[in-house]
Amino acid sequence: MKPSVALLDHVETLLAELLRFERAADQAVSAYFRTHRNLGQRDRAFVAETAYAVLRRRRTLEAAAGSSAPRSLAIAALALVHGFSGRALEGVLTETERALVTRMRATPMDGLAPAVRAEWPDWLWERLDAAYGADQAMKIARGCLNAAPLDLRVNLARITREEALAQLASRGFGGTPTPYAPSGIRLAGRPQINRDPLFEQGLVEVQDEGSQLLAYLLGPRRGEMVADFCAGAGGKSLALAMLMRGAGRVYAIDVSAKRLSALAPRAARAGVSNIHPLAVASENDVRAKRLARKIDRVLVDAPCSGFGTLRRNPDLKWRYGPERIEALGEQQFRILEAASGLVKQGGRLVYATCSLLAAENEAVADRFAAAHPEFAALSCGELLAAQRIPIESAERLRLWPHEHGTDGFFAAAFERR
Repeated sequence: MKPSVALLDHVETLLAELLRFERAADQAVSAYFRTHRNLGQRDRAFVAETAYAVLRRRRTLEAAAGSSAPRSLAIAALALVHGFSGRALEGVLTETERALVTRMRATPMDGLAPAVRAEWPDWLWERLDAAYGADQAMKIARGCLNAAPLDLRVNLARITREEALAQLASRGFGGTPTPYAPSGIRLAGRPQINRDPLFEQGLVEVQDEGSQLLAYLLGPRRGEMVADFCAGAGGKSLALAMLMRGAGRVYAIDVSAKRLSALAPRAARAGVSNIHPLAVASENDVRAKRLARKIDRVLVDAPCSGFGTLRRNPDLKWRYGPERIEALGEQQFRILEAASGLVKQGGRLVYATCSLLAAENEAVADRFAAAHPEFAALSCGELLAAQRIPIESAERLRLWPHEHGTDGFFAAAFERR
């Protein structure tokens, strides 16, 4: 699709808003389109795709354009992401801008600094380089630049994955089983699945395969009491309830009553009645403490930088700096400590994030293990292997976009002695 002058203006205006990083990119894009309802579906897709391309590849586009101005970055995206030549953009760009496009397309990028080629801020590259080495860090970076697939979680309490795949195929949706999660389907493209009967009847939910694997790692059984300690809108609570086949109780705990309010209609659609939302003021709220030593399994999918979701949320790498990561590590440890108090003797505790950084992952898990000898580490690889989930993992689970096709995830499992 060749852009028009008007579409390029829309990209420039939207980018000026996004590059202020005052709110999440998806919120800013939605707000922009609400105020520009005259844009058709294809035009919206082009504007959003180009703006997100700039967020993903900001550093190389700035280097090519020699500028950080929104219009310069938009033009660089047209040239280097969409592949338009200066001649193809005649009538859209000025003569000077078209000459810039020609120069950008002829400029080699091999000589750029590694952090620039990785499309990461310097501090983030330095951390991943120090942790994994330059080659692996670059593979991680490249994996985060790819568009994320659309994964579904099949509600196995009501339908098999094979039946769901057959129904999707009958309506022209291409899909395959995900490589690891027994409940997962990976769709081809990005169809409007929320309008499909499977979604409307609660037989599938949109959920990344990595997030689905956290539910299997916790491994809840029928009749148990389970807590999803940072439940958010309840996606993992629903996955846990599915594995329990509706028997037992799932406490969906979160500090945001607004996020939890989205859970009730989702649970009703899925035919789930054993989830109990619990809005708390903090991780030490007395309402959560009443469950102390009573819960069989506790999942702590802690608030984090979200760097493992950069395929979906590329703005995060520009919105958060190292000082924010240190603050998150302290918050994550406090939440994990508070959640551990709910676990009964012999019960399981799983700590997880969708971050790439050791400061939010291994460092928090190591600190907890040192401070709480009453919890013994469990092998995530063995826990998943026992459920015939074919993923290689050592004591802790690490998922990478470039290696597993999932969002980036970390998980550590413990058992109260």
